[in-house]
Amino acid sequence: MYLEHLNLVVQDIPKALKFYQAAFPHWQVRGGGEALWYGKPRNWLHFGDDNQYLTFNDAGVGENRNLSSHQIGLAHFAFVTTNLYALIERLAKAGFEKAKGGAISTHRNNIYFIDPSGYEVEFVEYFSDIPKERNCYDE
Repeated sequence: MYLEHLNLVVQDIPKALKFYQAAFPHWQVRGGGEALWYGKPRNWLHFGDDNQYLTFNDAGVGENRNLSSHQIGLAHFAFVTTNLYALIERLAKAGFEKAKGGAISTHRNNIYFIDPSGYEVEFVEYFSDIPKERNCYDE
C-alpha cells in the first residue's frame, strides 16, 4: 500500500503549481478540468507522475489553519528527496523561502516550506537506508 495522492483546496492553482513544479521538476500536469463540488463550480488539476500526484482544486474560501495553533487539521505533509540542497535551490529560484529548518540528525536532513495556499510542506533527505537509523527518535 502507498499514498497515491493528496487532494488540496488551494487559493490559486497557477500559484500552487509554480511551487510544486519547482519542488518536483520531473512531475507533469496529468489532467484538469471543471467540476461541481456540492453545487459550487471549481477548477481542478492533477500534477504528478504515473504513481503519485497532487490534486489542486480552486474556489476555496477563507484561510488555511493557523499552523502555530492547536486547531484540528492538517499540520504538514512530507516528501523524501535524494538531494535536499538542489530542491532548496530550485524553490529559492522560483521565489520561495524556507519557513523553518528541521531537527539536526546524523541520518537525515529536513526543511519546511509554506506553499502559496498556506500548507506546510516538509522535505527530507535520508543519509541511511537502515530503518533504525532513519527513524531514530533520540538524537
